[in-house]
Amino acid sequence: MAWVESASPSFRARHESADADATDRVLHSLELTRDRLSRLFPKTVDGLTVVLHSSTLRLALTNPLLPLTWLTTDPAARRYVAGWADATELHILTPAALKARASNVPGSREMLAKVPAALYARRVIQENNHDLPRNWTPGRIVLELRWAWLLDGAARWFAGQTEHARPAIARRLHDGGTPAFPPGLRDAPLLGGTVIDLLVREEGEQRAVELACRLHPQGSRAALSKAFHGRAFVHIEGAWRAHLARLATGR
Repeated sequence: MAWVESASPSFRARHESADADATDRVLHSLELTRDRLSRLFPKTVDGLTVVLHSSTLRLALTNPLLPLTWLTTDPAARRYVAGWADATELHILTPAALKARASNVPGSREMLAKVPAALYARRVIQENNHDLPRNWTPGRIVLELRWAWLLDGAARWFAGQTEHARPAIARRLHDGGTPAFPPGLRDAPLLGGTVIDLLVREEGEQRAVELACRLHPQGSRAALSKAFHGRAFVHIEGAWRAHLARLATGR
């Protein structure tokens, strides 16, 4: 099937001709996400090309590291790693393929529908984070992996995924061991957003923006203590674990 291009005011897209209507909906949702993030972050990112793929195999063939990412992600979150981004492109599954990837539990389809928004939010966070090298160097990759709980978690929270994640969180806590705090690389796509959720509830959305835009030179513990107005790390961890339990049970 022929590949064609579509465009919106801030994005371009490459997709199969049969996916034209679905692509227009994706571009519209990205414009809405861009508009919301423009009111929170100093700058957004324009001119990205969105490439839509009709199957997981076709998506994986565009990035040899994506299968490795799936392997290193907790099973409860693996289905929600459904795309990847670089400096100029977002590679994602088509809406139909995202829908097919969903489980039957509540919230799964909603989380997958927000994958494009989450990838774009991460690009905006990367663009606004003053401590990430501008060039895609090995050093930057190491930083992004070390701070995945923040970069991925904030992206997914600002995209609206975390509010639909309760069943997936419940599965993670039931099937896996006790998660680290802040969440490690394996848990970052699912549990990173819960740290941001707690911060927003206690300190407000702007404090979450500030946290996402810097990487504290003394590490994650210092960053969290600063974000929570100097609260001791052990107390932040206790509040997070209680918050995680509430999210998992829906109470």
